[in-house]
Amino acid sequence: MLKNTQPLGQLAALLDAELHGNENLSITGLNTLQNAKSGELAFLANPNYQKYLASTQASAVILKPDMAKGFDGNKLILNNPYLGYAKLTALFLNTSPSQGLHPSSVIHPEATVASDASIGANSVIEAGCEIGAGAVIGAGCYVGENSIIGERTHLYANVTIYHEVTIGSDSILHSSSVIGADGFGFAPDAGRWVKIHQLGGVVIGDRVEVGAGTTIDRGALDDTVIGDGVILDNQVQIAHNVRIGENSAIAGCTAVAGSTTIGRNCTISGGCCIVGHLTLVDKVHVTAMTLVTKSIRQPGAYSSGTPMSESSVWRKNAVRFGQLNTMAGRLKVLEKITKTD
Repeated sequence: MLKNTQPLGQLAALLDAELHGNENLSITGLNTLQNAKSGELAFLANPNYQKYLASTQASAVILKPDMAKGFDGNKLILNNPYLGYAKLTALFLNTSPSQGLHPSSVIHPEATVASDASIGANSVIEAGCEIGAGAVIGAGCYVGENSIIGERTHLYANVTIYHEVTIGSDSILHSSSVIGADGFGFAPDAGRWVKIHQLGGVVIGDRVEVGAGTTIDRGALDDTVIGDGVILDNQVQIAHNVRIGENSAIAGCTAVAGSTTIGRNCTISGGCCIVGHLTLVDKVHVTAMTLVTKSIRQPGAYSSGTPMSESSVWRKNAVRFGQLNTMAGRLKVLEKITKTD
């Protein structure tokens, strides 16, 4: 059998899916309906892609019950095909981290490293660190003094963990992420800036994923806290003393300013800016490019800004935005005249 090859019946059992077809069929990988080859398993979650079902070369497809009649081949019937696909991706990974301690790694004698942890080439583990069982520290990583990396947590190459950072178990930090850098704290003094040294740390929970190039600053006094199950996309900025509740998700290029609290199960789309010292309650959904300038006290979806239009139309509208206050005043005058009449 090829590496990572899985019998279709075994995949069905893993997903608790209804199997129609050959349970012994060997599945060699996952792919889209339109690009799948023989031996691969595809999925249909979005009805817009149903048009590819008849022509797909996939050996089997994951389908919803109401779409299963449209495909005569091998199939796994599941209420949520996208979730099924997500669960199966772990079986077909083509990467396998190196085991043990690379001879070029530098581990302080006062650090504690689990016997089955992996420390990659040129990584540095400072004094007082604890590296948990099954943890993987990729090549070129730095883990500062007294930081804790939980069990089975994976730091990809060139992740930087400053001092006194705690990361829970089963988390993933992608390359070039920086955890625990100083927050942006300065006090003005007669035309110059006096640095406020950041004395807090960062606490990251279990099953957290941090994207490439994302930064999470340490707290000024208290810790910056990222709850269990949070997912942060690439190039997200989390400032000092921010708190993010469990299972919230933040998409790329979003910045959250200091001391803001984001609740549980929130979704923040890409390119958003959230100013400091705000509170967003649980189950808030912020659409792309939104500027959040005040606390959000009720769950729901929130947006700001204007959608794209042709430049000539946008310029006219931009002029009108500047005239809104004058227009509102004129409207009030007209309303008074109408009421008088």
